[in-house]
Amino acid sequence: MPVTEKTLDRKLAQIRAGQYVPSDFIIADAKDGDMGFGAGAPGPVYDQDNQPTDRMCTLADYRAGMRDMVRSGLVDIMLTSVSSAEALRANGTYADTPVTPAVRLNDTTDIWSLRGGAYRTLQARPFRTARLKHARTVADLGLYSVTFYNDIDRDVATLEAYAVFREEAEAVGMRHFLEVFNPTFAIDTGGVDLGFYVNDAIARALAGVALAERPLFLKMSYNGPSAMEELASFDPQNLVVGILGGAAGTTRDTMELVAQAERHGARVALFGRKIWYAESPTEIVRLMRRVIEREASPSEAVRLYHDVLAKAGIRARRPLDQDNEVTDPILKAGAC
Repeated sequence: MPVTEKTLDRKLAQIRAGQYVPSDFIIADAKDGDMGFGAGAPGPVYDQDNQPTDRMCTLADYRAGMRDMVRSGLVDIMLTSVSSAEALRANGTYADTPVTPAVRLNDTTDIWSLRGGAYRTLQARPFRTARLKHARTVADLGLYSVTFYNDIDRDVATLEAYAVFREEAEAVGMRHFLEVFNPTFAIDTGGVDLGFYVNDAIARALAGVALAERPLFLKMSYNGPSAMEELASFDPQNLVVGILGGAAGTTRDTMELVAQAERHGARVALFGRKIWYAESPTEIVRLMRRVIEREASPSEAVRLYHDVLAKAGIRARRPLDQDNEVTDPILKAGAC
């Protein structure tokens, strides 16, 4: 395979043709955190015991991590802000690589996670910093995000903004994938499980969207096996389902999430903090692939990860027994 062939395009073709095998699973490293967290996106500086301090890493540190991951060839997509994509292109990061560059194309207010900010306690407002004519010069793939609240005025405004975006994106030749967040606070769905409400909202929103402007795939929360199986089987040729990572959690949480989501139909994982906050981001992705391809169980992968850290002289931030615990409630029932 020539190195210039993008693994994303090959894998999507396999998935849509109904010929998926676990090695076709798509992984994206989501390092677009500066669009939501600002200067806090690169995370804390760690001390000699590998514990977080009050100081923050720099944007240069964050971008160095992007370059390392792209050069590893372990991911299919590197998602960044437009400004980071420009910096990576300028230093040749994407030259002769199978990794597809992607950029965040909108930054609705529910991703504004500023230290001291209160934006995430409110319904999201549509907002776009990135301008497509500039974004298109550094990538032909971007992320657009929406959140549904079962609120007719807010949801109509969200969908109208998405329609305007699709028209502009099609005009400049920008492909996109669609991120659908769960609300950051409880909403009234009349007793219906939130996962099924979100499924219906997605399917309804895309039913009238022509092939030329459809998202390549979805990025969404894992809302449990039943909701995942329902959406993944709804229209697998045209609606490829991917999961987002959320908070960092334990290493076991990371491995359980990819294992359970893939088993129930997800074909893409787009993880930010679960990768970046790991002691070894490249090794965590390497072991994610081993779990997806059934070469290791989630628990075995955690043990292998700690072995690698020890051999490299890297102090783990948690003892093995703690790091091998499932802490995410939605994953506990399916843990093995």
